[in-house]
Amino acid sequence: MQKYEIFINPKQLNQLDKDIWMDKHVPAVLKIGSSQYKIGLSYRGNVIRKKKKKSYNIVFQKPFTVNGAHEIHLNAEFNDITLCRNKLSLDFFENIGVSAPHSKHILLYINGYCKGIYLELESFDQYLLEKRKLPLGPIIYATNYHANFSIFTPEKELKKSLDDGYTLKYGEKKDLANLENLITMTNTLSNEEFEKQIPMILDVKQYLTWLAGVVCTQNFDGFIHNYALYQNSETGVFKITPWDYDGTWGRDLHGQLLDHDFIPITGYNTLTGRLMFFPQFKKDYCDILSSTLANEFTVETQTEKIDVLFQTIVPYLHLDPFVKATPEIFNQEKELIIHFIKKRNAYLKQQMIKLQ
Repeated sequence: MQKYEIFINPKQLNQLDKDIWMDKHVPAVLKIGSSQYKIGLSYRGNVIRKKKKKSYNIVFQKPFTVNGAHEIHLNAEFNDITLCRNKLSLDFFENIGVSAPHSKHILLYINGYCKGIYLELESFDQYLLEKRKLPLGPIIYATNYHANFSIFTPEKELKKSLDDGYTLKYGEKKDLANLENLITMTNTLSNEEFEKQIPMILDVKQYLTWLAGVVCTQNFDGFIHNYALYQNSETGVFKITPWDYDGTWGRDLHGQLLDHDFIPITGYNTLTGRLMFFPQFKKDYCDILSSTLANEFTVETQTEKIDVLFQTIVPYLHLDPFVKATPEIFNQEKELIIHFIKKRNAYLKQQMIKLQ
């Protein structure tokens, strides 16, 4: 496991601790192997900021990009005893055909003290688009539960703005008008017009593949939060990508157990509900989900991936001051995940018959 060392003036570190909600970056130095980089450092996340093991956001300053990235995230994965569910999920999405941030586990030190095992994640931004040779275009994050593709909040109140729940990561403010157009179409067009026009602004099959991924991994927040939208500037079509997937594979974001049938086969948001009205879109979804259940979301496929991840993590558990898991606990969690896959797979196959 690669070692990341951050060196920071204690006064700057105290500044972060004095106001854990501050998003302003403070200067620091990141050393990886024999290379050193000047960086800006801040805490990131929401609930995690209150925990002892915090997550970090890093922006490279000199040089401005490293391995094609200007910004990376170091996630504590504090509520996931395996530290692996997020990576297992994002790799799963990549394997079923949905572009997702790449990730790897690292060992983090700050001013010589080991802070434990962290998951380094790519930032979904314009630099990632360039790295993957995709046309530049607006990137919009779903940053709270109002990002449900509806004109109403989850509390059934009329939204003050159609872009409520979203934050522009890359692009200009006017680019939000295209998102507002997607939401307007979803909520106001007749069935005939919606079926005809939606493929012009949304990559429907890619969206349905993403939906299959959220449904399989059972991310409770994934349908109205924990995603980003990217609009290809050449085609004008939106694609969707996942992020923050630690509350998956049988546990929620707090680490509590979730029954295998907690999330329905179509999830829940207004856009999905609209798409499922049409027989062709429903058939496309069932075909995608059926293939996923037969090939990727299986005990055989995922057991191998879990083993590789656990073999990476377990030898370093004793170095993480915040982790109390043992190899025996990891084995128990592996069995829990495998049991979840088996039960969830069977449940979704059963529900797919009803859906068709």
